[in-house]
Amino acid sequence: MPTYKIKIQSSGLEFHVKPSQTILEGAIASGITLPYGCQDGACGSCKGKVISGKYFLNEYQSSALTDSDIKAGNTLYCKSMAQEDLVIEPNIPEVYDQYSPKVLPVKVESLTRLNHDVMQMFLKLPAKETFRFKAGQYIEFIMGDGSRRAFSMANAPLDSMIELHLRLIEGGKFTSFVFNEMKEKSIHRIEGPIGQFYLRDSEKPIIFIAGGTGFAPIKSIIEDMIANKNKRKIYLYRGVRSEKDFYMNELVNDWIKKLEGLTYIPVVEDGLSEDARSGYVHHAVLEDFKNLNDIQVYCCGAPGLVENAFKDLTKSGLPDDQFFADAFTFAPKKK
Repeated sequence: MPTYKIKIQSSGLEFHVKPSQTILEGAIASGITLPYGCQDGACGSCKGKVISGKYFLNEYQSSALTDSDIKAGNTLYCKSMAQEDLVIEPNIPEVYDQYSPKVLPVKVESLTRLNHDVMQMFLKLPAKETFRFKAGQYIEFIMGDGSRRAFSMANAPLDSMIELHLRLIEGGKFTSFVFNEMKEKSIHRIEGPIGQFYLRDSEKPIIFIAGGTGFAPIKSIIEDMIANKNKRKIYLYRGVRSEKDFYMNELVNDWIKKLEGLTYIPVVEDGLSEDARSGYVHHAVLEDFKNLNDIQVYCCGAPGLVENAFKDLTKSGLPDDQFFADAFTFAPKKK
């Protein structure tokens, strides 16, 4: 079978890909380290340039690779397949240099149900082990068969333990194990930190859009803002299917006391709540904001929420480079 040579311009490193492999798959198989996350065209972590050579770009989420990105010559390596030899130049984000991922053992310190289908898990790191990350990033559980499951960290970086919020997924092997079989004090392996969902430096007001357990990384960011006395204006839109899906409401009320600039807008899809707005969570944003030119949006949840929010908000005037997202892919392809 013929292969194509991929050369990284800045380092001179070379690797080969099969016609059936993406650029990222070829790099991983060759032991070449490139930034990546979901491997499914949803997160944008593997964004980079192709300097020369032809390639084919498979389907991806427009929130992960915007029109502005394409104009700048970027592609997603997890969705790009070489059609001839290529020269590429990865975009190595500053966060990747400062907080490079590593594999660590962790102990399950506690498991607590937060509602009918969300489990709070605290993970304890080995003694004297440092784990630095940027609020909003995620870790991956490494399963016994080598497969992985990604979960956003819900704790602020200064906290001593890693906090996760896991929603029970119907037919989900790992979350079923967590809810029914996982034992406290059991030992597991994780890799992290991963991802580019974190607060960018700006004075602009922030709209957080959290779908379900997309609340977790936003919790991490808000608690980090509280710790750092960040005074930016915050609008927290939190969407769930029905009222029973909310959790940690008392915590949000506590944030409101600590952050004068925080406005909380709960939204339920089924409309059966006296204490929340009705409909889709990003529609509530569109109803409230007629001008999005001077706003930053941070959106976390299922891929459908992230994609629809990106399309509708950018159509309504939000600059596409001011939309930052972390889309949960419930069936990770990473092996």
